[in-house]
Amino acid sequence: MFASTTRFWPAAVGMAAFTILAILAACPVASVPEQTYSSSVELEARRSSAELVPDGDLTKPSWKHAKWVEFDNDASGKVHYPEAATRVASLWTETHIYFAFSSRYDSLNIYQGEDPKTERWQLWDRDVVEVFLNPQPERVNHYFEFEVAPNNQWIDLEIDKTKDPFNDASWNSGFDHATRIDAEHNIWTAEMRIPLRSMNVKGIHPGAQWRVNLFRAAGKGSDDHRKFLAWSIIPEGKTFHVPTRFGILKLVNSARRAVAKAL
Repeated sequence: MFASTTRFWPAAVGMAAFTILAILAACPVASVPEQTYSSSVELEARRSSAELVPDGDLTKPSWKHAKWVEFDNDASGKVHYPEAATRVASLWTETHIYFAFSSRYDSLNIYQGEDPKTERWQLWDRDVVEVFLNPQPERVNHYFEFEVAPNNQWIDLEIDKTKDPFNDASWNSGFDHATRIDAEHNIWTAEMRIPLRSMNVKGIHPGAQWRVNLFRAAGKGSDDHRKFLAWSIIPEGKTFHVPTRFGILKLVNSARRAVAKAL
């Protein structure tokens, strides 16, 4: 604890200080530009009446009644890859947020012979689906990243763009995930179940709007030859980490919506 002290300025010094403060007050002060979100694309996450156990099977009734979005464009929004079309849906409960991906592919690029139970740094150098999730939109530069590969390898990161480095791999959400590969139809699927407590979310209220972006990396070779898809486009750069371009994740109570429609 620091002792409190009082300073007494001589009258001349006090008058000079007052004059300087008056001049500064009269001068316009350059304001720090406020970061705002520039995307209005929306994904509706519907409430699930029961918790789901991820196993990669998207034929569950909950997913059949979910609202899906689809994208096949690259991050700039200018190039389309119909052979890599990706569908995504989201659900929520009082304790978890869920995401499901259904991804078309023409070939798979994975790390071979590795243990999928171990977190894999630089997983993004292979085929992955990614969720960048911000449950506190007022903190624009702080969000969480979740990645899963076709062979169920994974990584999760806490992101803070105000720090260097900005990606903290030591953070562990404990999220569950599972994948399946349908070689006959060239589709691989993934389910993610993310504990709310891992993101310091104490509860979800219907009508809440979070910020999210959804990504896909696919293909072999250098980045110039790979496909980098984004749900909410990022025309100003090549990095996925542009949080002001995140879309809206709207959490709704599907049961109430159903009642309203019936009436």
